[in-house]
Amino acid sequence: MRRTLIAGGLALLLLATACGESRRSGPPAAAGSPTASRQDPAQAERTLASLRKIDDLPMYEMTYDGDYDPTAGLAGSTPPSPFGCSLFAALADRDRPLFARNFDWEPNPALVLRTDPPDGYASISLVDISYLGVSADPTGDRRLLDAPLLPFDGMNERGLAVGLAADDGARAEPVPGLPKVGSVRILRLVLDSAATVDDAVAVFRRYNLDFDGGPPLHYLLADATGASAVVEFVDGKLTVDRRQGPWQALTNVPAVGVPDRELRQDHRYGVLAKELDRTGGVVDAAGALRLLNAVRQSHTRWSVTYGLRSGEVRVVTAGGGTRDYRLPMSD
Repeated sequence: MRRTLIAGGLALLLLATACGESRRSGPPAAAGSPTASRQDPAQAERTLASLRKIDDLPMYEMTYDGDYDPTAGLAGSTPPSPFGCSLFAALADRDRPLFARNFDWEPNPALVLRTDPPDGYASISLVDISYLGVSADPTGDRRLLDAPLLPFDGMNERGLAVGLAADDGARAEPVPGLPKVGSVRILRLVLDSAATVDDAVAVFRRYNLDFDGGPPLHYLLADATGASAVVEFVDGKLTVDRRQGPWQALTNVPAVGVPDRELRQDHRYGVLAKELDRTGGVVDAAGALRLLNAVRQSHTRWSVTYGLRSGEVRVVTAGGGTRDYRLPMSD
């Protein structure tokens, strides 16, 4: 919720530095034509002025000042090529549950985005800004004011984290009477309004997800209580697989209802499962990054860990640059 961000100091504080709605509907918006911003001119300018390049990926960071409409414009779905991602939640240590993911995709510019909407939860998320129509040097491009619409993974102040991965065999049959939302956009609605995995699942159930124009997706959710779930579409229906053990993982193969021995035949899933079994589902950020490195691919763009109770976020880019952030957590 809006508490201290901008007006009373940054709600998301940079600690230290060491060193894939995605299908556009029609042509890209012209520079200077954001659709989601509900900011006054001063807020918009402060947002754009906060943009900093932090890595040669290129990776940027930006703090969003003011409000946005999470349902405006950019209603499309995913890009036309598959995401190849690896995600896991290590949840056995109730004091230090952790969510981690590799985002494997094309060499596009990316953004670490801080948001704190007046009527939603503060969050930190990662955005592939090429789907805003933004170039590798986005300085001054007002289309960045639509960046809240495209979180590819993220965590909010209640310790709810979410990430996506391609699931080429899935299909989503529309439920009559429900509004349609892009399959990446749904992450913003979750981050802004869900405090728990149960809340997040309820958000998913309120919408028909739009997979047109790109690969269908499935999603991993986890929260500060140690709960997690995979949301996947099976025979056209939204299906939820809640964790039964100390960890849960997701790659690019169907997971719901699939026997564990079959899931482990996928190389990346098998590597994650073996190590998470070995540690009993207890992994710190450094260990999580080592594990993500073990399943890294040639097109991995970033690796990120989210401390679901601590609020600590560590981002490592393809070039090896590391950024640490802290998101103040609320009850």
